Amino acid sequence: MSNFRGIWIALVTPMRANEIDFPGLEKLVKQLLEDGVAGFVVCGTTGEAAALSKTEQLAVLDAVLAWVEPGRVVMGLSGYNLNELLAFQAQIQQREIGGLLVPAPCYIRPSQTGIEAFFATIADAARVPVIVYDIPYRTGVRIERDTLRRIVRHPRIAAVKDCSGDSETTMALIQDGHAQVLAGEDLQIFNNLCLGGAGAISASAHVRADLYVRMLRQVDSGDWAAARGTFYQLLPWIKMAFAEPNPAVVKAALQLQDLIGDELREPMQACTQATRSKLQGVLATLGT
Repeated sequence: MSNFRGIWIALVTPMRANEIDFPGLEKLVKQLLEDGVAGFVVCGTTGEAAALSKTEQLAVLDAVLAWVEPGRVVMGLSGYNLNELLAFQAQIQQREIGGLLVPAPCYIRPSQTGIEAFFATIADAARVPVIVYDIPYRTGVRIERDTLRRIVRHPRIAAVKDCSGDSETTMALIQDGHAQVLAGEDLQIFNNLCLGGAGAISASAHVRADLYVRMLRQVDSGDWAAARGTFYQLLPWIKMAFAEPNPAVVKAALQLQDLIGDELREPMQACTQATRSKLQGVLATLGT
């Protein structure tokens, strides 16, 4: 089984004048590597993939692969036209990468049988490990616990990004041991680690990623009190990071750190001034 243990960054896509800001992307990626992150998920939800063309998505992937070892780069793959999705998957897999992050088909709300067949088709076509992205509030369809437990038995499915909000499902997946479980809701990162999960695919970890990495290492060493303290140090920022639709606040925080601009592609909107004013105080408590 592939090892996705660690803090993975759900990477933003920096924008300037409605174009991808590649110098900003490079600066950001290299800073996060210095902070000790395990790797990057490119063109996921936080990367505004839905607003990027396929050509733009591949350009972002190629850029990140120029700076990061292939095994530390996961590419987002989403959609509901299966033929188009498989064709894009084939394009992605012409590159050497560490994995694919795949949600259930959005909008069409397939049955549980349909969801299971969908993931089997993607996994059968995969040359790299697949991470199932379980996020029902975005896809509009819930992957039931038993369905998910069957899906992850596929030999090419290696992990789950867990945004289900169902602690019993989280524990069942961890206990089954067929796939690593990565927290996808940042408020659940500490809980995930304490339950025996593998870590996180996190948007908020763009800021003070070193503290997220420290928390994981503290858990690994059995220093639960220190890990809990680190989590509570991060908690105000984690809550603030999602005060507006993601990634508006994350991009605003990165702008305040002079890493990238705060531009998003419409219809997403930049962080409001009211939130930005609160954000500065929260970041000051983290030493940024």
